[in-house]
Amino acid sequence: QVQLVESGGGLVQAGGSLRLSCTVSGRTFSTVAMGWFRQTPGKEREFVARISRTGNNRGVADSVRGRFTISRDGAMMYLQMDSLKPEDTAVYYCAADPSSYYSGTFPNRYEYWGQGTQVTVSS
Repeated sequence: QVQLVESGGGLVQAGGSLRLSCTVSGRTFSTVAMGWFRQTPGKEREFVARISRTGNNRGVADSVRGRFTISRDGAMMYLQMDSLKPEDTAVYYCAADPSSYYSGTFPNRYEYWGQGTQVTVSS
């Protein structure tokens, strides 16, 4: 079992920054591949970023490339979000895939999910 808890969401003006954190417990952190997804009402959950077990492989969605950075350290995973836009408004979820070294971009690849944290970007 893996437990995930996100934090760091909030309200920010366009152009601002936020850093989301995901605390991982219940399993050795280095044994799970991780990812960030986001979702808005009425839409499917959307891939944002992913990172391998060791942190050596990382990827972000085209929509956030150059603005968002994923990282991991100890039992934590982070999403640094800069130059935020109103279209980044969503509930952000961290996810864990214990069966892969570097997981995919589809939500069904991930077995464990956090409860989500709201990010709202005002124009």
